[in-house]
Formats: sequence, C-alpha cells, structure tokens
Amino acid sequence: MKKTPSTTPTIQVLERMFSLLDVLSSREGAISLKEISEKTGLHPSTTHRILNDLALGRFVDRPESGSYRLGLRLLELGNLVKDRLNVRDAALPAMRELHKLTQQTVNLSVRQGDEIVYVERAYSERSGMQVVRAIGGRAPLHLTSVGKLFLAFDEPLRVRQYATRTGLAGQTKNSLTQLPNLERELSKCRQYGTARDNEELELGVRCMAAGIYDDQSRLVAGLSISAPADRLNEDWLPRLQATAQEISTALGYRG
Repeated sequence: MKKTPSTTPTIQVLERMFSLLDVLSSREGAISLKEISEKTGLHPSTTHRILNDLALGRFVDRPESGSYRLGLRLLELGNLVKDRLNVRDAALPAMRELHKLTQQTVNLSVRQGDEIVYVERAYSERSGMQVVRAIGGRAPLHLTSVGKLFLAFDEPLRVRQYATRTGLAGQTKNSLTQLPNLERELSKCRQYGTARDNEELELGVRCMAAGIYDDQSRLVAGLSISAPADRLNEDWLPRLQATAQEISTALGYRG
C-alpha cells in the first residue's frame, strides 16, 4: 500500500515553531507566554526558549516582558515572495513571445544580496543550440548583465562596498575585476538603461538585459537574452526593452 506523504515536519523543534507561529497569527495584538503555552500544549520553558530564538531572528517581537507577537521579518520575507511571484506571473507570457522571436533563452532574474538568482526562463529544446540557465542558479552581480543593472542603480559607496566584499573575482579573461573598469561599465548602464555580459561569466556566452520596475519605480528584476557569443543579435535589443517595459507596466510602473 502506497504511503501518503506526511504533512508533519520531521524535526520536532520545527513542528513546535510552526505551532507557535500559528497561535501568534491568530491574534492582531500580543499574546502572553502563558496563553501561548496553553494553546500549543508546550511547556512554558520550551515555549519561552523557542520564542526567544525566534525573536533573535526578528520573526517574533516582544512588545513587553512576557508577551509576544509576529515580527516584521515575516512581513519582509512575505513581500519578497509576493514581488517575485507577481513578477514571474506578469513576465512569463511576454518572455515566451520574446523567445519565439529570438529562438534564444530568455531569463528572468532578481537580486539576492551580492548575487542574481534566475527565477524563470523561456526556451525550447527544439530551437537548437541555446544557453540555458537553471532556475535557482546564482551568479555574481558584476559578471552578469542583470547584476550590472542592479549595481548601476546603487549609490557609488555601495558599489565600492560590494567590490570590497567580493573582491570582484573573475571567471573569464573578460571579467571586470577592477573597480574603475566596473564603474565605467555601470555608467554606460545608467546612460542607456541596458546592460551587457560580454563573455564575462562564461566564455562563448553573451547576454543583454533590460530592467523591470514596479509601481513605485523600483528595479525589481531584470530580463535578459543569453546566446552563444556569435549569435547575439543587436536587433533584439529594442524588442527586449519593449518586453521589459510591457512587464513593468503590468506591475503598475508608470515612469
């Protein structure tokens, strides 16, 4: 007989943590430690220990001694997920149309710290040789076209801090590993509103990218075309920009 997959966490402390968060989510205001313990059936000392750990990560707040409520970190994470899901939903149909035109892989990427993360793609196995980036794959900002867009909209000090943190490590002979060179490249990105990867992440692969903006004019994602170096067609750039604008409009962008 085939077993039904369990919906219960296999790690006991996680199961207890989820039950505590469920109780906290049932109230708008703070709840006392005693009441949380009673509702979850956990011993007060166990409840106190787990809640304190959650408070360290800002998943739980302590407005006053002995009482708890959900923390702002959950709101921050929820907004990140919401933004990404909305961008993906808005982007995919337009990405597929752009792929039909170019017959090359179209990628949707977002920034996460010092890297970009590929969150969606449009490609076809019948289209011959293509550059396919794995969903969930990561790459340094300064080595990718979308990453450069995000860096271009950072303050100069933040770009310098990024360079210090990462050391601007390169992966090919074309990688921009010196800050002055990167700053000149970012200046071009700001000027034209687009960015390039000229075999900087991987030899034989070039990319072009345009930004996607939300209703508050924030850069929330980047749309890129990846292709073998000798197949990237400059005539695709206006269509890439128009597609990124179409997706931005769907997100409420009016700039």
